[in-house]
Amino acid sequence: MAYGDYQLELYFNAVNGALPRMPFDYGVLEADALAALPPELRTYIAGGCGNEATQRANVTAFDSWALIPRMLGGNGERDLSIELFGKTLPTPLMMAPVGVIGLCTPDQHGDVHTAEASAQTGVPMIGSTLMSDPLEDVVAATGDTPSYFQLYTPKDRDLAASLVRRAEQAGYDGIVVTLDTWIPGWRPRDLATGNFPQLRGKCLANYTSDPVFTGLLPPDADTMTTVLTWAGIFGNPMGWEDLAWLRSLTDLPMLLKGICHPDDARRALDGGMDGIYCSNHGGRQANGGGSALQWLPGVVEAAGDAPVIFDSGVRSGSDVVKALALGATAVAVGRPYVYGLGLGGVDGLVHVLRSLLAEADLLMAVDGYASIADLTRETIVPAL
Repeated sequence: MAYGDYQLELYFNAVNGALPRMPFDYGVLEADALAALPPELRTYIAGGCGNEATQRANVTAFDSWALIPRMLGGNGERDLSIELFGKTLPTPLMMAPVGVIGLCTPDQHGDVHTAEASAQTGVPMIGSTLMSDPLEDVVAATGDTPSYFQLYTPKDRDLAASLVRRAEQAGYDGIVVTLDTWIPGWRPRDLATGNFPQLRGKCLANYTSDPVFTGLLPPDADTMTTVLTWAGIFGNPMGWEDLAWLRSLTDLPMLLKGICHPDDARRALDGGMDGIYCSNHGGRQANGGGSALQWLPGVVEAAGDAPVIFDSGVRSGSDVVKALALGATAVAVGRPYVYGLGLGGVDGLVHVLRSLLAEADLLMAVDGYASIADLTRETIVPAL
């Protein structure tokens, strides 16, 4: 698929008098989306941990790498497809799990609308445990596009097993276990506004629709009782000894999210995991750890032939290409797609995804790379 043709569509629309409604510059997109979103969402989506140095480092880290242009490759057509767990995906782009995406549309069904955009674009979504609609309703809207379920592992093992079982039965293609959010990080912006949507009963549909969780509630439980029950079992600080139990829950491919050290990557794979998700949660959970991108090459080397998904700080198509050149199998985007949905609904989200893919495709075209396989480690060097 020639993703770069999106620019031709935009130019021809302009010739006919129709200019784009959505911005292309990330800074403008962020500002416009935050102005459009309800106040209680602004700090949660835009904010990070501590003084947000890690959040900023995630973004600027991409400037430290330069893709080497190669000419006369005859690359009139590009192949951006990837192989992931036995399936061919048309794009290396994915949508990272975002726990408040459900609140980012006026009808409070943002998870379903994200799935609809996934169906339109072929970009897989990784649905969060913290959804506004049950996981079954969300995956039903993804059409033929593969999708993945992100698990925040609760203290109650029966509840964890139930969530994974539901995801498997609903048709998700894999499980992404997030490791770095068993306790909230220090988030000054959220603290200043007292903003914690789940404590207000938001984004808990996967719990309130789960028979194990509802079995923990007294009859006719009110919202506060539900919230307190959820808060009491949400976070489970797991150890390596828990991997065997996690692996026993499903035959679906399973990845660990939050891996930034090569030794952790090796131990995860030795423990039965099928892939690695290199991420520092976009800088929302821990400050002072540098950029996730700087840890990616070491994680890729340690992972060997196992796939590595990467996120944190991805803001453009060129960021996607650089992460692929550094060894990522797939690259997930977070805030940009949230802002696209918040500002323009499904159409806005589709615009953001198509823009990222078009920029990546055109960069590969101009710089002489016909396929992702051509983006080897030798194609990218430290920038001067």
